[in-house]
Amino acid sequence: MCGIIGYVGPRDTKEVLLEGLRRLEYRGYDSAGLALFHNGKVMIRRALGKLRELENKTSGERFNGNLGVGHTRWATHGKPSESNAHPHKAGGVAVVHNGIIENYLPLKNMLSGEGHTFKSETDTEILCHLIQRYLFKGEKFEEAVRQALLQVQGSYAIAALYEGEKDKLIAARKESPLILGIGEKERFIASDIPAILPYTRKMIFLEDGEMAVVQEKGHRISTLWGESRQRSPREILWDPVTAEKGGYKHFMLKEIFEQPATIANAL
Repeated sequence: MCGIIGYVGPRDTKEVLLEGLRRLEYRGYDSAGLALFHNGKVMIRRALGKLRELENKTSGERFNGNLGVGHTRWATHGKPSESNAHPHKAGGVAVVHNGIIENYLPLKNMLSGEGHTFKSETDTEILCHLIQRYLFKGEKFEEAVRQALLQVQGSYAIAALYEGEKDKLIAARKESPLILGIGEKERFIASDIPAILPYTRKMIFLEDGEMAVVQEKGHRISTLWGESRQRSPREILWDPVTAEKGGYKHFMLKEIFEQPATIANAL
């Protein structure tokens, strides 16, 4: 787990995602990746090591879709490798994820028994296949994500794309931070404020058990149990440097006060 960025709008999606990941580099990571639409298909680009490796890999590439997600990973389940880097994809569903899925092994065994095959050692890939499972049952993308997350035990912040609904990004959280940024005819998803601060100061901080359906024209927020939520954005007045410090005077204070959550996430 580490950094998440998502974008829906008219800008160059690849550049927005890469810039967002640059602004999350201070969190530390071992690999990075992008999922972007091109000609109606979700394209995955991943690289082991520093973000410049991903930048070099995608240099000169252009993607004509208007939405995508990016991720920097710090290994939890599975060693640092390109195959374990996010995003993961199965059946047209791509997912990035922060957190730990505690019941990933029984879920993986169930899915394997139903014929799903896996390409990584991660718990995150389970989410792609769970969503795909409910799509196979005839559910729409939003409901498939909802049903999949109701099966999950543990913590997560996720952002997901699906080739069958190309205008939509879905984000959800439980015990891991996730922010919805509101722009003019554009929307952003991020795990931390600095990633999207250059583009908007209007932000909604998703709460546990909430899911956002994000499109260029707007967004909807509901709970995993289908209850609609009306949330007003907050205006963030921090400058980018202050945002990276999380409102603390300096990074040492930030690290001290974040230690309990860091230890809890590692257990």
